Amino acid sequence: MSETYRNILGLRAIRSYQESPILQEDLDRVLEAARWTGSSRNLQKWAVVVVRNPDQIERLADCGDFTVPLRAAPVALALVQEPNTREFDTGRMAQNIMLAADALGMSTCPITLQRTEDTARVLGLPPGWTCRYAIALGYPAPGARPSRHGGRKPGEEIFHQESFSR
Repeated sequence: MSETYRNILGLRAIRSYQESPILQEDLDRVLEAARWTGSSRNLQKWAVVVVRNPDQIERLADCGDFTVPLRAAPVALALVQEPNTREFDTGRMAQNIMLAADALGMSTCPITLQRTEDTARVLGLPPGWTCRYAIALGYPAPGARPSRHGGRKPGEEIFHQESFSR
């Protein structure tokens, strides 16, 4: 089994982080992985707002309902979409960010921001641009563990052949 495959299967959200700042070279590498994400017709209709200021992270966290990991992280990556963009591309970028961070010894937790109008105001987005997702990013706190919601459904519950019928 390849290391890449093991990393994909082992990726877990971590919700507690060291207080130390992220090294710029590590952040640059994560952002480069985001930049190289594939997208529909290679349009790359996205942007990432890097938020380090704790007060700005708090304002961003106030735009969602389950944002404790965001408040605990030294960096928040706000994933911004241009108007008329498919969320699938943004999801692909999020997964690249999370896998790259993991490969560099960092931890991540994806966050949904339910109040998108508030998020747009907090981030100063142009009209029509949206931010529904952010990623909490940091070095894992000593003893940090994945969510207690681990495990996966059996394959027979999710994989269907030729049609959804059981």
